[in-house]
Amino acid sequence: MGIIGSTLTPFTATAFQKGKDFFTVTDADLAGKWSVFFFYPADFTFVCPTELEDMGEKYAQLQSMGVEVYAVSTDTHFSHKAWSDTSDKIGKLTFPFLGDQNHVLSNNFGVLRQDSGLADRATFVVDPDGVIQIMEITCEGVGRNANELTRKIKAAQYVRANPGQVCPAAWEEGSDTLAPSLDLVGKI
Repeated sequence: MGIIGSTLTPFTATAFQKGKDFFTVTDADLAGKWSVFFFYPADFTFVCPTELEDMGEKYAQLQSMGVEVYAVSTDTHFSHKAWSDTSDKIGKLTFPFLGDQNHVLSNNFGVLRQDSGLADRATFVVDPDGVIQIMEITCEGVGRNANELTRKIKAAQYVRANPGQVCPAAWEEGSDTLAPSLDLVGKI
């Protein structure tokens, strides 16, 4: 079974978020909201902080779109806090970091590397009904782009709000969409 269109599997995780005490996040907390699960291999590494910083630059915009971002690695919430306390890039981030040391989330999303106990570099967008709408997994050395992720979320939100419409390649907010029909077959 593919993961797109599947429902979020129940989970409980402890989160670190700058300026807050540790807190619990569960699948029930996501109900009615858009969510991004931004998996990365490990704290205190190399590509990961560049990606997380890039995501941090889009965080306010994503929140204004009704989207919460959860950074996830197989490190503990204590490690996330230590990284935030010691890294300039990570220290300025304000979205929650989920500890997945028991590998529940990494297994639920199918991104756990069994041989190392680390998560793949992967992104999942979950809609307000708990259904996975977008996924991206890249190899270890290739970082993701928060601008492109934001564009995809806007497209997913548009399609959800406008049944019968689809967003073509490179669609940007305000651009033309398509209404699939027999009239379009062979004409695109």
